[in-house]
Amino acid sequence: MSKIETERVSTTSAATHSMEPISTLPAYVLVTPSRNEEAYIAKTIESVAQQTVRPVKWVIVNDGSTDSTGEIAERYAAEHDWIEVVNRPVRKERNFAAKVHAFNAGQERLKDVNYEIIGNLDSDVMLDKDHFEFLLGKFRDEPRLGVAGTVFHEEGGYNSETDSLEGQFHVSGQCQVFRRQCFADIGGYFANKAGGIDWIAVTTARMMGWKTRSYREKSFFHHRHLGTAERSAFAAAFSYGEKDYYLGGHPAWELFRVAYRTVKPPYVVEGVALGLGYGWAAVTRQNRPISKELMKFHRREQMRKLRIILKSAITFKSIDKFTLLSE
Repeated sequence: MSKIETERVSTTSAATHSMEPISTLPAYVLVTPSRNEEAYIAKTIESVAQQTVRPVKWVIVNDGSTDSTGEIAERYAAEHDWIEVVNRPVRKERNFAAKVHAFNAGQERLKDVNYEIIGNLDSDVMLDKDHFEFLLGKFRDEPRLGVAGTVFHEEGGYNSETDSLEGQFHVSGQCQVFRRQCFADIGGYFANKAGGIDWIAVTTARMMGWKTRSYREKSFFHHRHLGTAERSAFAAAFSYGEKDYYLGGHPAWELFRVAYRTVKPPYVVEGVALGLGYGWAAVTRQNRPISKELMKFHRREQMRKLRIILKSAITFKSIDKFTLLSE
C-alpha cells in the first residue's frame, strides 16, 4: 500500500487539529476537468493548496475554456510543482461525455504516479483545510470503502444532508473520491453524453459490493447551484427529470419526488419541470445507458426508501433523510 511521504502543511488550523499519523494515510491524487470556471477556480485551487495533507499530484484539465480558466490554472501550476495543467482544444458542444474524456486525459498523466486514492474535484468548490485528511482517514480505517465524500451546501441555504433524498450512500460528483482498485473495478467513468456519470459510478460500485459513503461530519461549499452550469434552474430541473428516467428511476418514486419538490423552494416551478422532464423522456423512450442489473438494484433501493417514508407518514414519526437507508 502506498503511503504519503510528504509532511503536514504548516497552518494554524493544522496546529489545533488532532494530529493524524500522516505516514499511515494512503497517498492520493486529484483530477479536475474545468471549463469556463474563471469566477471560481482560483478559490478551489487555494483551498486545495491549504490542505493539511496535499495530493501527491493534481492534474487540472482546461477543457476548451474560452475564458481565463487556463491562464489562472497555469499561474498556480508555476507556483506549485505538484499541480499540472493539461489544455484541451476549444469545442462547441457541451455534454457530460466530454467531461469524462477530460478526466481520462488527466488520469493518463498519473500513470507513473504511486497512489491508492484518486479524487474527481470540480473547480467551483471550497473545502475545509482538513477535508482530504478526513477522507483519507476513512479509507485507511475501512478496507471496503470504495467511494467517499461529504455533504455540501450552496448559497440560498441548500444543504445536501437535509434537502436531498439521496442519503448517506450517495457521493456527490463535485468531490468524489475513489479507492484506486474500486475505480478500476467499475471501469472508470462511463462517458454518457446526457449525464449521470457520477451517479452511475458510485451506484455501480455499491452494486459490486464496495462501500460508498458521504459523511456529514465535514462539508464543502459549492459555488454554483447544482446542475445550473450554463443553463436556468428550470432547464436544470427538467434535465434532472430526464436523467431520473434514463437512469432507471421507478415511476412511483418519481411521482413522490415531484410532489416533494413542489413543497420545497422554489416550490412548484422546479417540481413541475422535474415531472415534465421524466414524462418527456418516457414518452420519447430515451435510451437508458445502464444495465438491467443496475436498474433493478437502483429501484430496489428507491422502493426501500419509499416504504420507510410512507410508514413514517402513517405513524407520524419523523425521519432522518440522510440515514434513511442503513447497511
